[in-house]
Order: sequence, then structure tokens, then C-alpha cells
Amino acid sequence: MTDRLASLDASFLYMEDATTPMHVGSVLVFGPPSEDSAGQLDFDEIVAIVAERLSSSPRYRQVVRHVPGRIAPPVWVDDTRFDLSYHVRRSALPKPGDRRQLGEFVARVQSRLLDRTRPLWEIYVLEGLEDGGFAIITKAHHALVDGVNARDIGELIVEETPKDDRDGPISSPRLWRPRPAPSDFSLVKDALAEGVRRPRYVVDAVRGGLDEVRTAVGKVGAGLGDMGSALMRASANPAPPSPLNRTIGEARRFVMVDTDLDDYRTIRKQLPRGNFAEDVTTHDVILATITGALRIWMLTRGEPVRSGTTVRALVPVTVEDDDDPSDAKARIDVGLVDLPVGEPSAAMRLHQIAFAMRQQVESGRAVGARRLSNVAAFGAPTMHAVASRAGSAFSRRLFNVSITNVPGPQEPRYVGGAQLRAAYPVMPLAKGQALSIGLTSYNGRVCYGLNADRDSMKDLFVIGEAIPDALEELLEAHRATRTADRGKA
Repeated sequence: MTDRLASLDASFLYMEDATTPMHVGSVLVFGPPSEDSAGQLDFDEIVAIVAERLSSSPRYRQVVRHVPGRIAPPVWVDDTRFDLSYHVRRSALPKPGDRRQLGEFVARVQSRLLDRTRPLWEIYVLEGLEDGGFAIITKAHHALVDGVNARDIGELIVEETPKDDRDGPISSPRLWRPRPAPSDFSLVKDALAEGVRRPRYVVDAVRGGLDEVRTAVGKVGAGLGDMGSALMRASANPAPPSPLNRTIGEARRFVMVDTDLDDYRTIRKQLPRGNFAEDVTTHDVILATITGALRIWMLTRGEPVRSGTTVRALVPVTVEDDDDPSDAKARIDVGLVDLPVGEPSAAMRLHQIAFAMRQQVESGRAVGARRLSNVAAFGAPTMHAVASRAGSAFSRRLFNVSITNVPGPQEPRYVGGAQLRAAYPVMPLAKGQALSIGLTSYNGRVCYGLNADRDSMKDLFVIGEAIPDALEELLEAHRATRTADRGKA
């Protein structure tokens, strides 16, 4: 029996072109290797770790095979020429190996399409960082990472304990032998047999995959519940004109930003009680920070910013499954939030966003950050992939920018003997979208990954520099409010 791609997975293959690669990535930055390695990166050890992890995720050794005549969606088959050395690559930055150079490297490798004739993932082990550390850059196609049959490769290779604290060496991977590739005849036979059981399946496929995309969007929309209704209402009110919506090319820019998680928590704690303060979340503070940064960027550009100016953000939200509340990964819903970039008061921006987000999750099933970060050892990369999949199924006319925030663990993680210092998501761009923002909280930090079209976002660094400024503006606003409240008392 063939392992056929689901409609949603197949749709990402159909939607992909040179300007809109449908893969999600991450930039994992590690400190220098442990002392027992004499400070030298053991690349072979990393390859061995990857090989070991693949034993538990066979999808990473499979390729997409199309059915002759496209009479059914593609299938997954074992790659009979699987070559791990093709997928795990070694590179280095020239001196000084600073963050700007790292961002340029990430932008180049993430802008390239994955090879459809091979398993749809790549890893780059990048040496030469200025502090003696190294980075692991991952790429995995949306069709591959679904959170069920395959987790993101970045999640697979990161561990809770360093190598020195584990007993014994890395275990040898189980012997893997690819199953023989099915013949064209067997693929057609299986497709026809499935067509007898589900006639519409064949009709949709013969239409060249277009109905596959519509079916995929419909399946996502059917699972949205209350938010689905919100999206339907929003579709009647298209996103406002924005410099963030442009015809994009193939090249990218990538900027990384680090902030302190305690700053966001401090802002929450300093809010005066009442007036929705109890409902303000750390996620709301993050969105308010991004809103302030976009406001600074638009003013710097000379864009018209009036009191009612907004930027509509597509914000995937993780919710619990009614049938299985213990499974926090069960569902990703998609919300649309109008960020009040025209509001001059940082405190008022936060309250407006908190109110809007409360409406988005008023069903009460949203998963809290602490709960979500405990789902897996390092679930953030997979959760980013699943959230991005949900957002990619919707029309770009509905939003100006996508923002994906996934809480990560607040304890250190490792590869071999090296400690993970920061994790930056690389979220794909949809057609007409010049910017996507991904962020992960990890070990007391909030790490932003800004992925943008190279030509239309030449000033991406302005947003990167404005994020800490906008966060400080929120801190100052709420310090002032707290001081004023004490004076009244």
C-alpha cells in the first residue's frame, strides 16, 4: 500500500515556485565545543547524531514520487540512493564571522529551492562564528514536516543533556534498507483502486492539482471553529494597503534580534489592575513590541502614519483539541489581528492588541506558553513549521505580515557537548508578502528571525534595530504608569 501525500501536503508542492519556496527553517547558534574536543568542532559527531535521529523518522529518507498522468496525489517512497553527506553540509564564515555575515549566509541558503528528486531537507553546519561557536541552519519542506509523521530536523537533533552527561557513546543507527521503488504500473493501479473507493479523489487530481489546493484550504478552514468565522468576516474587509505587500523576487534578507524574556514579563507585572490587565499575555506584549517596531520603520521610511493606520498580521494560535486536551499540538488556528501602528502611545497599543487577541481566543482553549514549552524536549521548530503550514493556506489579500511566536524550553539544550545559545526561526514568504516574522523564547531570551524580500526590504535592519527600542518604550510607559499610580496612593 502506497503512502500517499495528504491534500494539504501536496498543495505546498503545487504552490511552490522560485520566488516562494515552501520550506521552513531555523538558525541554531551554539557556543564553542566542549573542552574534551580541544575546542574543535567534531563534524563527524554531528553527522552521527543526525544519522541516529533519522532512525526514528523514516520520512527524512523518502522522496516524493508523482503518479503517471497525475491521476492521484504524489506518494512517499524510500530514496534508494539516499546520501546523508548530501543533506548534511559543512561550511564556514570568513573572519570576523559576525552576525551580519551569518544573516547573509542564512538568506542565501534559505532562498534556494530544495531538490525535489531527493528527500526534502538540508542541514548546514557553519563554523567560524566570532566567539568560537558554530551554527546549524536547517531547511525542511512544508510537505515533509507535519508534526505527526515527521518533526522538524532541528527538533530531532537537539537534546536536553550534553554528551558528557550521557552514558556511553552515541548509539549506532539501525541498519536501514530502502524498500524497492514501486513501478509506474503499481502506482497507477493503487491510484485507480483508491479512485474506486473515492471517485472525487481522481477527478481532483486530473484537474492538475488546483482542486488539491482548494481542498487543502477548505480542510484548514473547516477546522478553524470560531476563528474560521473571524477569517470569513475579515475576507470581506481586505488588508489595508501596506509597503509590506510587494511583488517579491527570489533573493532574501535575514536579520536576527535578541531580547530578554524578563522584560516582557516585567511589562505584564507592571500593568495596573483592571482594564483588561488580567488578560494581557506575554504574547500580547510581543505583538505590541513588533507593532512599535513597524511604526518606527514606517516613520523612518516616510510612510503616511495616521491615528487609524493599521498593519494586519496573520497570527497562528495554538489551541487544545476538545477531544484530547492533553495534546497541545493537536491544532493550529489562524487569527487576523490589526496592529495599531498609528497609535502613538505604547501603552494604548498594548491594550488594543490584548483586547483583539482576547477576542481571537475567547473560546478559552488557547494553550499557555508554559504548557506549550513543555510539550516536547525542543518542540519550537516543529511548531513553527505547523503554524506556518496553516497560515500559508490563506489568501495573501487578507493580511500584510505573518507573525509566528512559539515558546521554547527555558532550560539549556545541546548538540553533542555544545550548548544551544539561541534559536531563530526562518519563516517562508507567501506571494505578495515582503516580510515574515518568527520568534522563539528560549532559556530566558526571545529570539526574532526576520525573513524578507531582498529588493523591497533593503532597510530590514531598521526593523531589527527598532525591536529593542519598541520594547524599551513599553517598559518606560509602564514604569511611568506604575509611578503615577503610587503617587495617587
